[in-house]
Amino acid sequence: MAFAVAFIAFSGVWGTGVFDELTGSSSLDDPASESQIINQRVIDDLGRQNTDIIALYSSPTLTVPDPAFRDAVTAVVTRIRANPSVEQVTSFYETNAPSLASNDNHSTYLAIRLVRPTSDSKAQKVIHDLSATGLTSTVGGQRTIDLDINDQVSSDIPFAEMIAMPILLILLLFVFGNLVAALMPVLISAFAVLGAFMAVRVITLFTDVSIFSINIITILGLGLAVDYGLFMVSRFREELDKGHEVPVALSRTMATAGRTVAVSGLLVTLALSSLLIFPQVLLHSMGLGGAAAVLMAMLGSLIVLPAMLAILGHRIDALRLPWSRRKNIPSVTGTIAAATADGAGRWAKIAASVMRRPVLYAVGSVLVLLVLALPFANTRFGGIDERMLPPGTESRTVSEHLSAEFPNGGIRPIRVLVSGVPAETATTFQSTVGAITGVTSTGIAAQKGTTTLLTVNFTGDASSEAAQKIVKDIRALAPPAGATVLVGGSTASVIDQLDSLSSRLPWMALLVALVTFLLLAIAFGSLIVPLKAIIMNLFSIAAAFGVVTWVFQDGHLAGLFNFTPTGYVEASQPILMVAILFGLSMDYEVFLLSRIRERWDDLGDSTAAVASGVQRTGGIITTAALLLCVVVGAFSTSGITFIKMIGVGMVVALIVDATLVRLILVPATMRLLGKYNWWAPGFLNRLYGRYGHREEDPVSPAAPDLVSTHS
Repeated sequence: MAFAVAFIAFSGVWGTGVFDELTGSSSLDDPASESQIINQRVIDDLGRQNTDIIALYSSPTLTVPDPAFRDAVTAVVTRIRANPSVEQVTSFYETNAPSLASNDNHSTYLAIRLVRPTSDSKAQKVIHDLSATGLTSTVGGQRTIDLDINDQVSSDIPFAEMIAMPILLILLLFVFGNLVAALMPVLISAFAVLGAFMAVRVITLFTDVSIFSINIITILGLGLAVDYGLFMVSRFREELDKGHEVPVALSRTMATAGRTVAVSGLLVTLALSSLLIFPQVLLHSMGLGGAAAVLMAMLGSLIVLPAMLAILGHRIDALRLPWSRRKNIPSVTGTIAAATADGAGRWAKIAASVMRRPVLYAVGSVLVLLVLALPFANTRFGGIDERMLPPGTESRTVSEHLSAEFPNGGIRPIRVLVSGVPAETATTFQSTVGAITGVTSTGIAAQKGTTTLLTVNFTGDASSEAAQKIVKDIRALAPPAGATVLVGGSTASVIDQLDSLSSRLPWMALLVALVTFLLLAIAFGSLIVPLKAIIMNLFSIAAAFGVVTWVFQDGHLAGLFNFTPTGYVEASQPILMVAILFGLSMDYEVFLLSRIRERWDDLGDSTAAVASGVQRTGGIITTAALLLCVVVGAFSTSGITFIKMIGVGMVVALIVDATLVRLILVPATMRLLGKYNWWAPGFLNRLYGRYGHREEDPVSPAAPDLVSTHS
């Protein structure tokens, strides 16, 4: 216990410093893709050509050529060139480039390149010095977007916690009926989140980690720690109510709920770890952060929480609320008729009602899930851009102004690197590229020796199908004899991202499904149960993704959620949903099946086992899902659309999983399959006998409710 206190204190001081070590990058770029290889080749052959910061200057009365406008901007150029963090500044007044003046001639911008590396604090100093006297000054560019993402995430986290924590505590007070028991899951969530922060800070010593990992750490750290704490504390109180002494009650809690938490935590961790298959920094970061949070939630529940329970003993029920009282749960020991008798609980009655008409309920549930999933069939995928930031964010406003008001849409041309041939040959190839449908203009951005960098301009969104077709058409051109041609830029990056993600997604899904199948098969001694669980999870995920598509791609409820529809879904969403939701759904699956398997072993009656299992877990699964929905829902208030998508998808999946799947589909399909639910070859039965997950003791008719321990 002393170790836990010291750990939390140290993590709170050192671990929270992780915010300063994270990158604001939301990149889904594959380092081995053509669009990324060209970036390094340009640096090697021509020097850095990218722009880090865009300083946009506007005036409603002055035009760009006016002396007052010129003097104000030139003064800024002189000032920031004296900053050692600035490598290059490109200005309209030195280049006379038409692309640097807006169509109405009332705006211009500076393209600023920073030296590498430049810390965030030094970049902020440059940004602070960009104001021009008498002009409206706004700052954007990729470095500023990254900084704005960092600021937004840093403000979103405490705001979401302020929403979630009071609601969680109130719900836990209602569930447990006393303050001491209600505080246990909350304390474990603090251990999980702070411990994961510390773990990720250690990881940043060896690799880049995205700021978005903080969101997944907080969501899963809070949510799963509360869920696991709920399972453990509920079982401990149940064992005490059976008359066991504290050491015995704790031992039995660890052997039952503790094993459930261990199996669930392992499944969720492995599902999130599958994200490491992808080379993208964003997905790596989400996988590392999520796995760290789950492991800390599991360790806190299996090590720290038992120590607190041992110290508290019967005082776990201290500070009871005046209106609360404990009540018993009925036990189901017979047929459907017994499950619907007056003495049966409401959850058993629901399960029995479903099992009376299993085909009707199964088909009806599947149809509902298919309707929810229907928009998924028309999903279009795209990349991440500044539109994921809240409307009105300065860096986003700059990008939108450049795209709308400047020639060639500002600063997002397609880049074509032609190497190995003279400049004349590259110029001829430039003409060929310029003839492609949709290309508005081409230019030479840099040339040195036998290497030429071309820019290809077009109209419209960089992620649009028209822009992607231009990139594909350029790549389809035969290169000049002896030349190597590489195509990059924002649009090419989107294409390469989609190719990289889609090529690895099937392997990731197969790995998650295979590991889940093997673990569940050993845990429950069946080949049918894990296969059925995987199929049901896929239904839940498809339904969730259908809703995400309907909301975020098609723009429904955009006003409610305060986001800008882009006409597509960010490409990493299905991957993150498979990893996160597959693991979370198995959390409830393990808890339900452990009780059903226990009763099956006791009674040998599938109907009674299912009714009893649903009765004893229906309340706690519903409560756990509600608690997790509170956490996830709080993070759906994030100002970043990417996080909103995850939040909405998770809430939908949790609701679907805790209602349609666990209360209807599971009883219906298990009724239809009967004894075949538990079919397994001999070797698997032997593994189950040795390593299987089951709760050993028969359920007493007077056992207390795991969730509603008061009424």
